[in-house]
Amino acid sequence: MIKGKDIIIVGIQPWDIEIGSNCKNIALEFAKDNRVLYVNPPMDRITRYKQKHKEGVQKRIKISKEQLSDIEKIDANLWNLYPKTLVESINWINSHELYKLFNKRNAKLFANNIKDAVNRLGFKDVLLFNDSSMFLGLHLKELLQPELYMYYVRDNLVKVPYWKKHGERIEPDVIENADVVVNNSEYYVDYTSKYNRNSVMVGQGCDVSMFNDSDNSIAIPKEFNAIHGPVIGYVGSLTTLRLDIELLEFIASQRPDWNIVLVGPEDIAFRQSSLHQLQNVHFFGNKPADQLASYIKGFDVAINPQVVNEITIGNYPRKIDEYLAMGKPVVATETKAMQMFKDFVYLGQTKGDYVRLIDKALTEHSITKAKAQIDFANTHTWKNSVKAIYTAMESTLKQKQKWN
Repeated sequence: MIKGKDIIIVGIQPWDIEIGSNCKNIALEFAKDNRVLYVNPPMDRITRYKQKHKEGVQKRIKISKEQLSDIEKIDANLWNLYPKTLVESINWINSHELYKLFNKRNAKLFANNIKDAVNRLGFKDVLLFNDSSMFLGLHLKELLQPELYMYYVRDNLVKVPYWKKHGERIEPDVIENADVVVNNSEYYVDYTSKYNRNSVMVGQGCDVSMFNDSDNSIAIPKEFNAIHGPVIGYVGSLTTLRLDIELLEFIASQRPDWNIVLVGPEDIAFRQSSLHQLQNVHFFGNKPADQLASYIKGFDVAINPQVVNEITIGNYPRKIDEYLAMGKPVVATETKAMQMFKDFVYLGQTKGDYVRLIDKALTEHSITKAKAQIDFANTHTWKNSVKAIYTAMESTLKQKQKWN
């Protein structure tokens, strides 16, 4: 266990982000036994100009003018830092040398904000945990001089257009420079191991407490009352970047006696798709996080119709844990990251596989299978994931002490 340490967390998601965040969950777990400073990404010039009407940006502007404090206390051992300094928006720069110059300048400004906060909080001998902030993170080890620099990989960001432009060149350098790299799937371990032998699988945490229906207290929403026949459901963002529309259309057309229920916000492609013309496809819209368990309870089979591409192939699908925690049979697309679920989830590769496996799930699911699924999902806690992170930290610190 890492205890009594001072930990700085940097990443690509601010504390006030509206969606769930791995990094925030990790911060909360760290803070149970350590002092933690969670650092929001700095505001860039384009964001300040284009989104100045938004409440969050207005808050950051006031902080930059020192009208509000840049440090907020979240909990007894947890603080959130809003960097005061504006950084330049540089992703549009094509020249590698020019980009490097401006990126280092941004990193220095960012690091100075962190140093100032660290001094005010009295942090010493810090451990630095970097959640995927590859651009600014390229220079933070030299600028902050942490006792340990850890880089966390949980998404294949270098295949996302924004990150790809400079990230395919920069992230390998960040990985190589880190003292240890932790990953939430074996696919990413394979990737990071090419650049850093000290690459470790730490799994994924999931707060399944909201998906605990052991006392049968979760009520199925009234929207399901008008649906007759088996319900095949999905909960999450409906985006073609990650989901296969043609697969959903195929399932619905092949089995008109099944009902496809989709819960979540739609991108343009989903809104314009022919799924809306199919009588057995039902869009329930976006729902608050604390209501998702009730919708999953209404499913007879839960699915993750993931399209396999460079972005999704290594992803740890947290929704699978949520489905399993509700004791629902699950059919999902087979990827390397999904192999850890193979004893509890039906994995398919083709459209035909999905229809066959959904049929199988409907007929052979049982109370015994549901209990095994729930027990398995409950092992994927943030406590267990952070325990693995601590183990990686401890072994790396011991190695560094030997070298020194």
